[in-house]
Amino acid sequence: MPHIVAADWYTGHVSLSPGTAVRVVMSKWVDRPHWEFEATFLGTDEHGDWLGIPQSTVMTRPGVTYVAPTAQVGLAPPPGPASARGWLATFHDTGGPVRVYVDITTPPRWDGAVLRAVDLDLDVVCGPTGRVWVDDEDEFADHRVRFGYPDEVVEAALASCRQVEAAVSGGRTPYDGAAAAWLARVGEIAGG
Repeated sequence: MPHIVAADWYTGHVSLSPGTAVRVVMSKWVDRPHWEFEATFLGTDEHGDWLGIPQSTVMTRPGVTYVAPTAQVGLAPPPGPASARGWLATFHDTGGPVRVYVDITTPPRWDGAVLRAVDLDLDVVCGPTGRVWVDDEDEFADHRVRFGYPDEVVEAALASCRQVEAAVSGGRTPYDGAAAAWLARVGEIAGG
């Protein structure tokens, strides 16, 4: 069983307990709305903050609704330098369209029970066969010009993408099976 502690280093004044309902709010550069969904705070370990996302969770963004076909766990990176925290990962139960999906983002931050990050278009994906690829490079190239991403944001996103792709491809922590124990807990929250 994973070691569970409260995640008060992100929240400052708010400590989240396992079982707390949370909301994930993603935006696109310069406050444009993007994906939002409800989740359950599962706990924290050396890899970061784990969120339970049961099968059938409704995820919305302007003009699109997506219903999760499998259970997932989300992972927000642990404290550390911003250069190592520019991502949000989801690990999917078997039978889903992907195994791992990592959004390259600004460093996520807790605002009470809301986890916020700006999605910077690039995604690292591990498909059901284990193939790993970077998605939406064309969108990133377009948006960095159209929306005027600052140079330091572009450099951070590209560096984060390279680091995450290498970790996922190499099966390095936390992409080494660390999510399995947390994913088993998603069934408990969905049924409980």
